[in-house]
Amino acid sequence: MKEKEEIRLNELKKEEIQLYKMGAQYICGIDEAGRGPLAGPVVVASVIMPKDSKIEGVNDSKKVSEKKREKLYDEITQNAISWSVAIIDQKQIDDINILNATKKGLTQCIKELKEKPDIIIVDALEKIDTLGIPYKSIIKGDSKCYSIAAASIIAKVTRDRIMRQWDEVYPQYGFAKHKGYGTAAHIAAIKEYGLCPIHRRSFTKNFI
Repeated sequence: MKEKEEIRLNELKKEEIQLYKMGAQYICGIDEAGRGPLAGPVVVASVIMPKDSKIEGVNDSKKVSEKKREKLYDEITQNAISWSVAIIDQKQIDDINILNATKKGLTQCIKELKEKPDIIIVDALEKIDTLGIPYKSIIKGDSKCYSIAAASIIAKVTRDRIMRQWDEVYPQYGFAKHKGYGTAAHIAAIKEYGLCPIHRRSFTKNFI
């Protein structure tokens, strides 16, 4: 590993290092993908990485190319002590709103971990049900904390794969390209073809 990358990863692990010093053994990072799109689910991921983990390239998923994310996904999931994902579909998002859907996914993720974390670090969410486990909410946590960044990659790759599958069912919308986000091409397709079953009705009122 190059010295520059080593320094970057050490900086990214500062929060975790402090928590380890305070006695934490298992630190769980949680992040989501898909709060903003007009279609498809929101995906929440949780991950507990080994204390000495330093996977080269781990970063906020938005700063990593799609090809690199796929490679990192494999490395992270193979090296993790425990990890899980929760997929909250568009119907639930419409029923309970995107914030509550994200919080629901977070609680599901924690339930599915094989190891119970000592503390959870999460990107920006507050007033969440962590099943009694202490948590710390960190603004822009996916670009500041190694564990949250790792979770962001799991969430993003999982969601992108789902949207590529939906693209095969509804090819006219271009889901494989924009992943359901409100691009000009996507909005134009909605206006031409109407909504399909995976569109979020609460997000698309202005386009139909």
